[in-house]
Amino acid sequence: MRDAPTTTAGDGGDANGGDRGWFTRPVPGRRAGGSPPGDRGAGPPERPDGPPPERPAVRAAKWVPVRAVAPARAPADRPPADPVRRHYASPEERPAGHPHRPDDHPSRQVGTELPRLPYRASPQGEHQRPAELPPDRPTRPAPPAEPAAAAGQPPSADALLIRRTLTGIEPVADKVTSYFYALLFVRHPDLRALFPAAMDLQRDRLFKALLTAARHADDAPTLTAYLSRLGRGHRKYGTLPTHYPAVGECLIASLTRFAGDSWSEAAEAAWVRVYTAISQIMIDAAAEDEARSPAWWQAEIIGHELRTPDVAVVTVRPDQPYPFLAGQYTSLETPWWPRIWRHYSFSAAPRQDGLLSFHVKAVPAGWVSGALVHRARPGDVLRLGPPTGSMIVDHTTDNGLLCLGGGTGIAPIKALVEDVAEHGRRRPVEVFYGARHDDGLYDIDTMLRLQRSHPWLSVRPVVAEGPTRGLVGQLPHIVRQYGPWNAYDAYLSGPPGMIRSGVDTLKRIGVPLDRIRHDAIDEPRGTPTD
Repeated sequence: MRDAPTTTAGDGGDANGGDRGWFTRPVPGRRAGGSPPGDRGAGPPERPDGPPPERPAVRAAKWVPVRAVAPARAPADRPPADPVRRHYASPEERPAGHPHRPDDHPSRQVGTELPRLPYRASPQGEHQRPAELPPDRPTRPAPPAEPAAAAGQPPSADALLIRRTLTGIEPVADKVTSYFYALLFVRHPDLRALFPAAMDLQRDRLFKALLTAARHADDAPTLTAYLSRLGRGHRKYGTLPTHYPAVGECLIASLTRFAGDSWSEAAEAAWVRVYTAISQIMIDAAAEDEARSPAWWQAEIIGHELRTPDVAVVTVRPDQPYPFLAGQYTSLETPWWPRIWRHYSFSAAPRQDGLLSFHVKAVPAGWVSGALVHRARPGDVLRLGPPTGSMIVDHTTDNGLLCLGGGTGIAPIKALVEDVAEHGRRRPVEVFYGARHDDGLYDIDTMLRLQRSHPWLSVRPVVAEGPTRGLVGQLPHIVRQYGPWNAYDAYLSGPPGMIRSGVDTLKRIGVPLDRIRHDAIDEPRGTPTD
Protein backbone atom coordinates (compact mmCIF):
# COMPACT_ATOMS: atom_id res chain seq x y z
CA MET A 1 0.00 0.00 0.00
CA ARG A 2 1.31 3.42 -0.82
CA ASP A 3 0.24 6.99 -0.42
CA ALA A 4 -1.62 8.64 -3.28
CA PRO A 5 0.51 10.44 -5.86
CA THR A 6 1.69 13.88 -4.85
CA THR A 7 3.16 16.91 -6.54
CA THR A 8 5.24 18.70 -4.01
CA ALA A 9 8.30 20.32 -5.50
CA GLY A 10 11.81 19.30 -4.81
CA ASP A 11 15.27 20.65 -5.21
CA GLY A 12 18.72 19.29 -5.09
CA GLY A 13 17.74 15.97 -3.65
CA ASP A 14 16.21 17.33 -0.46
CA ALA A 15 12.76 17.43 -1.83
CA ASN A 16 9.70 18.80 -0.37
CA GLY A 17 6.69 20.47 -1.52
CA GLY A 18 5.98 23.08 -4.08
CA ASP A 19 2.58 22.40 -5.54
CA ARG A 20 0.84 25.70 -6.11
CA GLY A 21 -2.60 27.09 -6.42
CA TRP A 22 -4.55 26.40 -9.53
CA PHE A 23 -7.38 28.14 -11.47
CA THR A 24 -9.63 32.80 -12.40
CA ARG A 25 -12.07 32.89 -15.06
CA PRO A 26 -10.93 33.18 -18.69
CA VAL A 27 -10.57 36.70 -20.04
CA PRO A 28 -13.29 37.41 -22.62
CA GLY A 29 -12.11 37.66 -26.18
CA ARG A 30 -8.85 35.82 -25.61
CA ARG A 31 -8.06 33.08 -28.10
CA ALA A 32 -7.50 29.75 -26.37
CA GLY A 33 -4.23 29.07 -28.13
CA GLY A 34 -3.01 32.64 -28.40
CA SER A 35 0.58 33.58 -27.72
CA PRO A 36 1.33 35.95 -24.85
CA PRO A 37 3.46 39.00 -25.54
CA GLY A 38 6.15 37.84 -23.11
CA ASP A 39 6.61 36.76 -19.52
CA ARG A 40 7.62 39.03 -16.72
CA GLY A 41 8.41 36.14 -14.41
CA ALA A 42 9.37 33.05 -16.35
CA GLY A 43 10.77 34.12 -19.73
CA PRO A 44 8.94 34.14 -23.06
CA PRO A 45 6.73 31.18 -23.93
CA GLU A 46 8.80 28.47 -25.53
CA ARG A 47 7.69 27.60 -29.04
CA PRO A 48 8.36 24.41 -30.98
CA ASP A 49 10.79 24.66 -33.86
CA GLY A 50 9.11 26.08 -36.93
CA PRO A 51 5.51 27.29 -37.24
CA PRO A 52 2.82 25.50 -35.27
CA PRO A 53 1.03 22.76 -37.23
CA GLU A 54 -2.26 23.57 -38.84
CA ARG A 55 -5.28 22.15 -37.07
CA PRO A 56 -9.01 22.67 -37.14
CA ALA A 57 -10.24 25.67 -35.21
CA VAL A 58 -11.80 24.87 -31.86
CA ARG A 59 -14.20 26.88 -29.83
CA ALA A 60 -13.09 28.60 -26.64
CA ALA A 61 -13.47 26.64 -23.44
CA LYS A 62 -16.76 27.15 -21.65
CA TRP A 63 -16.08 26.83 -17.96
CA VAL A 64 -18.73 25.36 -15.75
CA PRO A 65 -19.13 27.77 -12.82
CA VAL A 66 -17.48 26.64 -9.62
CA ARG A 67 -19.79 26.58 -6.64
CA ALA A 68 -19.31 29.37 -4.17
CA VAL A 69 -17.89 28.09 -0.91
CA ALA A 70 -18.58 29.98 2.28
CA PRO A 71 -15.38 30.64 4.20
CA ALA A 72 -15.03 28.95 7.53
CA ARG A 73 -14.02 32.24 9.12
CA ALA A 74 -14.84 35.83 8.43
CA PRO A 75 -12.65 37.63 5.89
CA ALA A 76 -11.56 40.07 8.57
CA ASP A 77 -9.87 37.21 10.40
CA ARG A 78 -7.78 36.18 7.41
CA PRO A 79 -4.06 37.03 7.18
CA PRO A 80 -3.09 40.29 5.49
CA ALA A 81 -3.37 40.48 1.71
CA ASP A 82 0.34 40.89 0.94
CA PRO A 83 1.11 37.93 -1.37
CA VAL A 84 4.28 36.88 0.45
CA ARG A 85 3.87 37.97 4.06
CA ARG A 86 0.14 37.27 4.37
CA HIS A 87 0.94 33.72 5.47
CA TYR A 88 2.53 34.82 8.70
CA ALA A 89 -0.31 36.43 10.64
CA SER A 90 0.21 35.75 14.34
CA PRO A 91 -2.11 33.09 15.81
CA GLU A 92 -2.37 35.21 18.95
CA GLU A 93 -4.24 37.77 16.85
CA ARG A 94 -7.05 35.32 16.18
CA PRO A 95 -10.29 36.11 18.09
CA ALA A 96 -11.01 34.54 21.46
CA GLY A 97 -12.56 31.12 21.06
CA HIS A 98 -10.92 30.49 17.70
CA PRO A 99 -10.15 26.74 17.48
CA HIS A 100 -6.52 27.38 16.48
CA ARG A 101 -5.32 29.77 19.13
CA PRO A 102 -2.16 28.38 20.76
CA ASP A 103 -3.08 29.16 24.37
CA ASP A 104 -3.72 25.53 25.38
CA HIS A 105 -0.81 23.97 23.52
CA PRO A 106 0.87 21.35 25.77
CA SER A 107 4.32 22.73 25.00
CA ARG A 108 3.34 26.05 26.59
CA GLN A 109 2.98 24.26 29.91
CA VAL A 110 6.50 22.77 29.90
CA GLY A 111 9.41 24.86 31.15
CA THR A 112 9.78 28.57 30.52
CA GLU A 113 7.75 29.97 27.68
CA LEU A 114 9.93 31.31 24.92
CA PRO A 115 9.09 34.67 23.38
CA ARG A 116 7.34 34.45 20.03
CA LEU A 117 9.68 35.42 17.22
CA PRO A 118 8.62 36.83 13.87
CA TYR A 119 9.27 34.77 10.78
CA ARG A 120 12.38 36.33 9.25
CA ALA A 121 12.44 36.48 5.48
CA SER A 122 15.83 36.35 3.81
CA PRO A 123 17.54 39.51 2.55
CA GLN A 124 16.87 40.64 -0.98
CA GLY A 125 18.51 38.29 -3.46
CA GLU A 126 19.43 35.65 -0.90
CA HIS A 127 16.89 33.17 -2.21
CA GLN A 128 18.03 33.34 -5.84
CA ARG A 129 18.71 30.17 -7.77
CA PRO A 130 22.23 28.73 -7.43
CA ALA A 131 24.54 28.86 -10.43
CA GLU A 132 23.92 25.21 -11.25
CA LEU A 133 20.81 23.10 -10.96
CA PRO A 134 20.92 20.09 -8.67
CA PRO A 135 22.20 17.16 -10.70
CA ASP A 136 19.42 14.77 -9.73
CA ARG A 137 16.53 16.91 -10.94
CA PRO A 138 14.58 15.19 -13.71
CA THR A 139 14.38 17.23 -16.89
CA ARG A 140 10.70 16.51 -17.21
CA PRO A 141 8.12 14.56 -15.24
CA ALA A 142 7.86 10.90 -16.02
CA PRO A 143 4.45 9.99 -17.47
CA PRO A 144 2.15 8.68 -14.74
CA ALA A 145 1.27 5.02 -14.78
CA GLU A 146 -2.01 4.08 -16.41
CA PRO A 147 -4.77 3.81 -13.80
CA ALA A 148 -6.45 0.50 -13.38
CA ALA A 149 -9.88 0.43 -15.01
CA ALA A 150 -12.82 0.26 -12.65
CA ALA A 151 -13.85 -3.30 -11.99
CA GLY A 152 -15.19 -4.65 -15.27
CA GLN A 153 -15.88 -1.18 -16.68
CA PRO A 154 -14.37 0.11 -19.94
CA PRO A 155 -12.80 3.59 -19.92
CA SER A 156 -15.23 6.46 -20.41
CA ALA A 157 -15.22 8.53 -23.60
CA ASP A 158 -13.68 11.45 -21.71
CA ALA A 159 -10.92 9.24 -20.32
CA LEU A 160 -10.05 7.94 -23.78
CA LEU A 161 -9.87 11.47 -25.22
CA ILE A 162 -7.68 12.67 -22.34
CA ARG A 163 -5.28 9.74 -22.63
CA ARG A 164 -4.99 10.36 -26.35
CA THR A 165 -4.09 13.99 -25.65
CA LEU A 166 -1.50 12.96 -23.06
CA THR A 167 0.10 10.61 -25.54
CA GLY A 168 0.19 13.40 -28.12
CA ILE A 169 1.98 15.90 -25.88
CA GLU A 170 4.46 13.47 -24.30
CA PRO A 171 7.24 14.10 -26.89
CA VAL A 172 7.05 17.87 -26.24
CA ALA A 173 6.23 17.82 -22.52
CA ASP A 174 9.00 20.31 -21.68
CA LYS A 175 7.70 22.83 -24.21
CA VAL A 176 4.10 22.40 -23.04
CA THR A 177 5.15 23.01 -19.43
CA SER A 178 7.22 26.10 -20.26
CA TYR A 179 4.45 27.57 -22.39
CA PHE A 180 1.86 26.88 -19.70
CA TYR A 181 3.73 28.82 -17.00
CA ALA A 182 4.70 31.67 -19.31
CA LEU A 183 1.07 32.06 -20.32
CA LEU A 184 -0.14 31.83 -16.73
CA PHE A 185 2.22 34.55 -15.49
CA VAL A 186 1.55 36.89 -18.43
CA ARG A 187 -2.22 36.63 -18.23
CA HIS A 188 -2.34 36.52 -14.44
CA PRO A 189 0.81 38.21 -13.08
CA ASP A 190 -0.69 38.35 -9.60
CA LEU A 191 -0.28 34.57 -9.34
CA ARG A 192 3.50 34.76 -9.75
CA ALA A 193 3.90 35.67 -6.07
CA LEU A 194 2.45 32.29 -5.06
CA PHE A 195 5.38 30.46 -6.65
CA PRO A 196 9.04 30.22 -5.59
CA ALA A 197 11.61 32.48 -7.19
CA ALA A 198 13.31 29.54 -8.96
CA MET A 199 10.71 27.80 -11.12
CA ASP A 200 12.87 25.03 -12.59
CA LEU A 201 11.68 22.42 -10.11
CA GLN A 202 8.25 23.75 -9.32
CA ARG A 203 7.07 23.87 -12.92
CA ASP A 204 7.19 20.11 -13.41
CA ARG A 205 5.35 19.45 -10.16
CA LEU A 206 2.20 21.45 -10.78
CA PHE A 207 1.84 20.45 -14.41
CA LYS A 208 2.41 16.81 -13.53
CA ALA A 209 -0.28 17.06 -10.86
CA LEU A 210 -2.78 18.41 -13.37
CA LEU A 211 -2.05 15.65 -15.85
CA THR A 212 -2.04 12.92 -13.20
CA ALA A 213 -5.45 14.02 -11.95
CA ALA A 214 -6.85 14.09 -15.47
CA ARG A 215 -5.45 10.64 -16.22
CA HIS A 216 -7.35 9.20 -13.23
CA ALA A 217 -10.67 10.72 -14.31
CA ASP A 218 -12.42 7.33 -14.23
CA ASP A 219 -11.03 6.29 -10.84
CA ALA A 220 -13.27 8.29 -8.53
CA PRO A 221 -11.93 7.02 -5.16
CA THR A 222 -8.27 7.54 -6.11
CA LEU A 223 -8.98 10.90 -7.73
CA THR A 224 -10.98 12.19 -4.77
CA ALA A 225 -8.37 11.09 -2.19
CA TYR A 226 -5.52 12.55 -4.24
CA LEU A 227 -7.20 15.88 -5.00
CA SER A 228 -8.60 16.30 -1.50
CA ARG A 229 -5.11 16.02 -0.09
CA LEU A 230 -3.81 18.51 -2.66
CA GLY A 231 -6.64 20.91 -1.88
CA ARG A 232 -5.88 20.80 1.83
CA GLY A 233 -2.15 21.16 1.23
CA HIS A 234 -2.60 24.11 -1.13
CA ARG A 235 -4.06 26.22 1.66
CA LYS A 236 -0.58 27.00 2.95
CA TYR A 237 0.23 28.73 -0.35
CA GLY A 238 -2.74 31.09 -0.11
CA THR A 239 -4.65 29.36 -2.94
CA LEU A 240 -8.19 30.67 -3.35
CA PRO A 241 -11.18 29.30 -5.31
CA THR A 242 -10.82 32.19 -7.77
CA HIS A 243 -7.35 30.97 -8.78
CA TYR A 244 -8.56 27.71 -10.26
CA PRO A 245 -10.09 28.96 -13.54
CA ALA A 246 -6.85 30.82 -14.36
CA VAL A 247 -4.86 27.59 -14.40
CA GLY A 248 -7.59 25.79 -16.32
CA GLU A 249 -7.66 28.50 -18.96
CA CYS A 250 -3.89 28.36 -19.49
CA LEU A 251 -3.80 24.58 -19.45
CA ILE A 252 -6.41 24.37 -22.22
CA ALA A 253 -4.52 27.00 -24.23
CA SER A 254 -1.26 25.04 -23.86
CA LEU A 255 -2.87 21.77 -24.89
CA THR A 256 -4.54 23.48 -27.85
CA ARG A 257 -1.18 24.69 -29.09
CA PHE A 258 0.84 21.49 -28.68
CA ALA A 259 -1.51 18.49 -28.77
CA GLY A 260 -1.54 18.32 -32.58
CA ASP A 261 -3.95 15.85 -34.18
CA SER A 262 -5.04 14.53 -30.78
CA TRP A 263 -6.80 17.82 -30.06
CA SER A 264 -10.38 18.42 -31.15
CA GLU A 265 -13.58 20.07 -30.01
CA ALA A 266 -14.56 16.84 -28.25
CA ALA A 267 -11.14 16.61 -26.53
CA GLU A 268 -11.41 20.20 -25.33
CA ALA A 269 -14.89 19.56 -23.94
CA ALA A 270 -13.62 16.47 -22.12
CA TRP A 271 -10.75 18.41 -20.52
CA VAL A 272 -13.12 21.19 -19.45
CA ARG A 273 -15.46 18.70 -17.79
CA VAL A 274 -12.66 16.88 -16.01
CA TYR A 275 -11.04 20.08 -14.76
CA THR A 276 -14.31 21.46 -13.51
CA ALA A 277 -14.58 18.32 -11.37
CA ILE A 278 -10.92 18.52 -10.32
CA SER A 279 -11.19 22.10 -9.13
CA GLN A 280 -14.41 21.50 -7.24
CA ILE A 281 -12.98 18.55 -5.30
CA MET A 282 -9.97 20.63 -4.26
CA ILE A 283 -12.05 23.68 -3.33
CA ASP A 284 -14.45 21.60 -1.24
CA ALA A 285 -11.61 19.80 0.55
CA ALA A 286 -9.89 23.09 1.38
CA ALA A 287 -13.12 24.61 2.72
CA GLU A 288 -13.80 21.58 4.90
CA ASP A 289 -10.23 21.60 6.22
CA GLU A 290 -10.38 25.32 7.01
CA ALA A 291 -13.14 24.68 9.51
CA ARG A 292 -10.92 22.45 11.67
CA SER A 293 -7.28 23.17 10.96
CA PRO A 294 -4.98 26.13 10.23
CA ALA A 295 -3.36 26.40 6.82
CA TRP A 296 0.13 26.31 8.37
CA TRP A 297 1.91 26.25 11.71
CA GLN A 298 4.87 28.32 12.82
CA ALA A 299 7.44 26.30 14.74
CA GLU A 300 10.44 27.57 16.67
CA ILE A 301 13.63 25.52 16.65
CA ILE A 302 14.50 24.62 20.23
CA GLY A 303 17.06 21.89 19.53
CA HIS A 304 19.68 21.36 16.80
CA GLU A 305 22.00 18.36 17.19
CA LEU A 306 24.61 17.44 14.59
CA ARG A 307 24.90 13.65 14.46
CA THR A 308 27.41 13.70 11.59
CA PRO A 309 28.93 16.60 9.61
CA ASP A 310 25.91 16.48 7.27
CA VAL A 311 23.07 15.03 9.39
CA ALA A 312 21.18 17.02 12.03
CA VAL A 313 18.29 16.23 14.33
CA VAL A 314 16.09 19.33 14.43
CA THR A 315 13.49 19.71 17.20
CA VAL A 316 10.78 22.36 16.99
CA ARG A 317 7.93 23.67 19.11
CA PRO A 318 4.84 24.53 17.02
CA ASP A 319 2.78 27.55 17.97
CA GLN A 320 -0.47 25.55 17.99
CA PRO A 321 -1.46 21.93 18.63
CA TYR A 322 -0.18 19.79 15.76
CA PRO A 323 -2.04 16.46 15.47
CA PHE A 324 -0.30 13.73 13.47
CA LEU A 325 0.32 9.98 13.48
CA ALA A 326 3.62 8.12 13.75
CA GLY A 327 4.93 7.34 10.28
CA GLN A 328 3.54 10.48 8.67
CA TYR A 329 5.48 13.45 7.28
CA THR A 330 4.98 17.18 6.80
CA SER A 331 6.10 19.94 4.45
CA LEU A 332 8.54 22.48 5.84
CA GLU A 333 9.63 25.97 4.77
CA THR A 334 12.65 27.89 6.07
CA PRO A 335 13.01 31.68 6.35
CA TRP A 336 16.03 31.54 4.02
CA TRP A 337 14.17 29.99 1.06
CA PRO A 338 10.70 31.55 1.00
CA ARG A 339 7.95 29.59 -0.79
CA ILE A 340 10.14 26.50 -1.19
CA TRP A 341 8.76 23.57 0.79
CA ARG A 342 10.35 20.21 1.49
CA HIS A 343 8.96 17.02 3.05
CA TYR A 344 10.41 15.57 6.25
CA SER A 345 9.13 12.64 8.27
CA PHE A 346 8.50 12.92 12.00
CA SER A 347 11.22 11.02 13.84
CA ALA A 348 9.17 10.40 16.98
CA ALA A 349 5.64 9.42 17.87
CA PRO A 350 3.40 12.23 19.18
CA ARG A 351 4.74 13.56 22.50
CA GLN A 352 2.99 14.94 25.55
CA ASP A 353 4.98 18.18 25.34
CA GLY A 354 3.93 18.74 21.70
CA LEU A 355 7.49 18.93 20.37
CA LEU A 356 8.34 17.61 16.88
CA SER A 357 11.66 16.24 15.60
CA PHE A 358 13.09 15.67 12.12
CA HIS A 359 16.25 14.04 10.76
CA VAL A 360 17.80 16.14 8.00
CA LYS A 361 20.74 15.29 5.77
CA ALA A 362 22.39 18.09 3.80
CA VAL A 363 22.93 17.12 0.16
CA PRO A 364 24.92 18.94 -2.55
CA ALA A 365 22.87 21.87 -3.88
CA GLY A 366 20.14 21.04 -1.35
CA TRP A 367 18.77 24.46 -0.60
CA VAL A 368 16.49 23.57 2.28
CA SER A 369 18.44 20.63 3.70
CA GLY A 370 21.69 22.61 3.66
CA ALA A 371 20.06 25.51 5.48
CA LEU A 372 18.53 23.25 8.11
CA VAL A 373 21.80 21.43 8.80
CA HIS A 374 24.39 24.20 8.50
CA ARG A 375 22.51 27.43 9.13
CA ALA A 376 19.52 26.83 11.39
CA ARG A 377 19.93 27.47 15.10
CA PRO A 378 17.66 27.47 18.17
CA GLY A 379 15.38 30.48 18.00
CA ASP A 380 14.88 30.35 14.22
CA VAL A 381 11.26 30.00 13.14
CA LEU A 382 10.15 27.52 10.48
CA ARG A 383 6.77 26.98 8.89
CA LEU A 384 4.99 23.61 8.77
CA GLY A 385 2.25 22.42 6.45
CA PRO A 386 -0.35 19.83 7.47
CA PRO A 387 0.67 16.23 8.21
CA THR A 388 0.13 13.63 5.52
CA GLY A 389 1.12 10.08 4.61
CA SER A 390 -0.39 6.63 5.06
CA MET A 391 2.62 4.68 6.38
CA ILE A 392 0.99 4.22 9.79
CA VAL A 393 0.54 1.24 12.10
CA ASP A 394 -2.69 -0.75 11.98
CA HIS A 395 -3.45 -1.26 15.67
CA THR A 396 -6.48 -3.47 14.98
CA THR A 397 -4.25 -6.47 14.21
CA ASP A 398 -1.50 -8.38 15.98
CA ASN A 399 0.60 -8.80 12.83
CA GLY A 400 4.30 -8.27 13.28
CA LEU A 401 6.06 -5.28 11.72
CA LEU A 402 8.93 -5.65 9.27
CA CYS A 403 10.64 -2.27 8.94
CA LEU A 404 13.30 -1.30 6.39
CA GLY A 405 14.92 2.09 6.98
CA GLY A 406 17.71 3.39 4.76
CA GLY A 407 19.76 6.46 5.73
CA THR A 408 17.57 9.15 7.27
CA GLY A 409 14.63 6.91 6.38
CA ILE A 410 15.16 5.47 9.85
CA ALA A 411 13.32 8.53 11.24
CA PRO A 412 9.73 7.37 10.59
CA ILE A 413 10.71 3.78 11.45
CA LYS A 414 11.80 4.95 14.90
CA ALA A 415 8.47 6.74 15.27
CA LEU A 416 6.60 3.52 14.38
CA VAL A 417 8.55 1.58 17.04
CA GLU A 418 7.65 4.19 19.67
CA ASP A 419 4.01 4.04 18.55
CA VAL A 420 3.87 0.26 19.03
CA ALA A 421 5.49 0.63 22.45
CA GLU A 422 2.99 3.26 23.55
CA HIS A 423 0.05 1.02 22.61
CA GLY A 424 1.40 -1.65 24.95
CA ARG A 425 0.82 -4.66 22.69
CA ARG A 426 3.63 -7.20 22.45
CA ARG A 427 3.79 -7.69 18.69
CA PRO A 428 7.13 -8.55 17.04
CA VAL A 429 8.91 -5.68 15.31
CA GLU A 430 11.92 -6.47 13.11
CA VAL A 431 13.98 -3.44 12.03
CA PHE A 432 16.67 -3.56 9.32
CA TYR A 433 18.60 -0.29 9.42
CA GLY A 434 20.74 0.27 6.33
CA ALA A 435 23.44 2.68 5.19
CA ARG A 436 26.27 2.70 2.67
CA HIS A 437 28.99 2.73 5.34
CA ASP A 438 29.07 2.09 9.06
CA ASP A 439 29.34 5.80 9.88
CA GLY A 440 26.02 6.34 8.07
CA LEU A 441 24.20 4.49 10.87
CA TYR A 442 24.04 7.76 12.82
CA ASP A 443 21.02 6.70 14.93
CA ILE A 444 22.04 3.11 15.70
CA ASP A 445 22.67 3.83 19.40
CA THR A 446 19.11 5.12 19.79
CA MET A 447 17.68 2.07 18.03
CA LEU A 448 19.77 -0.34 20.15
CA ARG A 449 18.58 1.39 23.33
CA LEU A 450 15.00 0.82 22.20
CA GLN A 451 15.85 -2.83 21.54
CA ARG A 452 17.18 -3.24 25.09
CA SER A 453 13.98 -1.70 26.48
CA HIS A 454 11.54 -3.80 24.44
CA PRO A 455 12.05 -7.58 24.12
CA TRP A 456 9.69 -7.74 21.13
CA LEU A 457 12.01 -5.45 19.10
CA SER A 458 14.95 -6.67 17.02
CA VAL A 459 17.31 -4.19 15.29
CA ARG A 460 19.81 -5.35 12.65
CA PRO A 461 22.27 -2.81 11.21
CA VAL A 462 23.20 -3.39 7.55
CA VAL A 463 25.90 -1.65 5.51
CA ALA A 464 26.48 -1.96 1.79
CA GLU A 465 30.28 -2.01 2.02
CA GLY A 466 33.21 -1.66 4.41
CA PRO A 467 33.91 -2.89 7.94
CA THR A 468 30.94 -2.97 10.31
CA ARG A 469 29.61 -4.43 13.51
CA GLY A 470 26.50 -5.53 11.64
CA LEU A 471 25.56 -7.26 8.37
CA VAL A 472 27.11 -6.50 4.98
CA GLY A 473 25.09 -6.37 1.76
CA GLN A 474 22.18 -4.63 0.08
CA LEU A 475 19.34 -4.09 2.52
CA PRO A 476 16.57 -5.92 0.56
CA HIS A 477 18.88 -8.89 -0.12
CA ILE A 478 19.72 -9.19 3.58
CA VAL A 479 16.03 -9.11 4.52
CA ARG A 480 15.19 -12.14 2.36
CA GLN A 481 17.80 -14.19 4.26
CA TYR A 482 15.61 -13.91 7.36
CA GLY A 483 11.91 -14.48 7.84
CA PRO A 484 9.51 -15.86 6.81
CA TRP A 485 7.66 -12.56 6.59
CA ASN A 486 4.22 -13.63 5.37
CA ALA A 487 2.69 -12.85 8.81
CA TYR A 488 4.17 -9.33 8.92
CA ASP A 489 3.11 -5.89 7.74
CA ALA A 490 6.06 -4.31 5.92
CA TYR A 491 7.13 -0.64 6.18
CA LEU A 492 9.79 0.86 3.93
CA SER A 493 11.40 4.31 4.14
CA GLY A 494 14.52 5.47 2.37
CA PRO A 495 15.88 6.33 -1.09
CA PRO A 496 13.51 5.52 -3.98
CA GLY A 497 15.84 2.81 -5.33
CA MET A 498 15.87 1.03 -2.00
CA ILE A 499 12.08 1.17 -1.76
CA ARG A 500 11.59 -0.21 -5.28
CA SER A 501 14.07 -3.01 -4.69
CA GLY A 502 12.57 -3.73 -1.28
CA VAL A 503 9.02 -3.95 -2.60
CA ASP A 504 10.10 -6.30 -5.41
CA THR A 505 11.97 -8.52 -2.95
CA LEU A 506 9.08 -8.69 -0.51
CA LYS A 507 6.61 -9.57 -3.25
CA ARG A 508 8.88 -12.34 -4.52
CA ILE A 509 9.10 -13.92 -1.06
CA GLY A 510 5.34 -13.91 -0.57
CA VAL A 511 4.42 -10.71 1.28
CA PRO A 512 1.03 -9.54 -0.11
CA LEU A 513 1.18 -6.14 -1.79
CA ASP A 514 -1.64 -4.78 0.38
CA ARG A 515 0.56 -5.34 3.46
CA ILE A 516 3.53 -3.40 2.09
CA ARG A 517 3.42 0.24 3.17
CA HIS A 518 5.50 3.14 1.93
CA ASP A 519 4.92 6.67 0.72
CA ALA A 520 4.94 7.65 -2.94
CA ILE A 521 8.21 6.64 -4.59
CA ASP A 522 8.00 9.35 -7.27
CA GLU A 523 7.61 12.04 -4.60
CA PRO A 524 10.89 13.71 -3.64
CA ARG A 525 11.28 13.46 0.11
CA GLY A 526 13.57 15.28 2.44
CA THR A 527 13.95 12.37 4.80
CA PRO A 528 14.64 9.33 2.61
CA THR A 529 16.49 10.95 -0.26
CA ASP A 530 18.61 13.33 1.79
